[in-house]
Amino acid sequence: MDFGIALPTAADSWKVTKEAEELGFTHAWFYDTQMLSADCFVAMGAAAVHTRRIRLGTGVLVPSNRIAPVAANALATLNQLAPGRIDFGVGTGFTARRAMGFGAIKVKDMETYIHQVYGLLRRETVDFEMEGQTKKIRFLNPELPLFNTGDPIALHLSAFGPRTRSLTAKLRAGWIDFVGKVENGVKEVEAMRDAWTKAGHAVGDLQATAFALGCVLKDGEAANSPRAVAQAGPRAAVMLHRAADEALAGLAPGVAMLSTPEIQAYIEMARGFEPKDAPYLENHRGHLMFVKEEEKKFITADLIANTSFTASEAEIKKRIEALRGAGYTQFTIQLVPGQEHALADWAKIRKAFA
Repeated sequence: MDFGIALPTAADSWKVTKEAEELGFTHAWFYDTQMLSADCFVAMGAAAVHTRRIRLGTGVLVPSNRIAPVAANALATLNQLAPGRIDFGVGTGFTARRAMGFGAIKVKDMETYIHQVYGLLRRETVDFEMEGQTKKIRFLNPELPLFNTGDPIALHLSAFGPRTRSLTAKLRAGWIDFVGKVENGVKEVEAMRDAWTKAGHAVGDLQATAFALGCVLKDGEAANSPRAVAQAGPRAAVMLHRAADEALAGLAPGVAMLSTPEIQAYIEMARGFEPKDAPYLENHRGHLMFVKEEEKKFITADLIANTSFTASEAEIKKRIEALRGAGYTQFTIQLVPGQEHALADWAKIRKAFA
């Protein structure tokens, strides 16, 4: 089983990426959330020149936030620095778009975008729409040694619903899933494997990646200890942010959403967020990066346990083994800013699966 790290991107993310490579991790995924973290392509470029083996991926890029020719150029440029080590992770958008007050893009628009990016990488002429006009575009001098369109760039889709799973299978892409509780992760990979086989692919060809946050607890340490809140609390807080988004917009709660008194209390607090016409600015501050001081009273041990891999080393190994048995081929742990030292704890777990 492969092991990766995911990073809320920092300008110097190459440092922890280099350390992860030295510790045997195979992948590093860089978040593309412009209003929350640093630019992923700048950080990945630095990581590319400081590493030799670890794969570098966007985890994940949102099509509306980067036009296709810019994304294709950036991927090809990275591919020149780290030939054959680049992964193109893409999704319809949650964090990156909700942090600006927008919902997810349409699946069909994402499919069009992917075809445009890969058409350009194949040096083809593609139809590209901008400013209400459709024009033919292509790389005009790809033969110059400025970037690399020769070595393959692997496609991975962040897919949580049936339509995106079907698209993943249609495109024979890798699949990215955020996993909190193992039983939910098992159900999700089973659904993905079903879509994969219905598309006519061998189930053994599916590359399935489980993203998670968590804390490797010491003996007797509570799931809501200060250390656990720092490392795993940001994942629990995502449930608060999503619930508030849906409640303030008048939407029905997502099917995977928890409903607890703490979540309901947070929603009531969120109704007072300023400015009134943009509550998402406060709601998503720190999203997947840190727990805001005013959020801490809502981040219970149960909420952390239900949304993250926060447990003893032995228990976490059992959970990852269950994911591997269900069909996941990679486990990726997100490192929280300021808590990069937790990599050492996860490296011990990785060794058990070497």
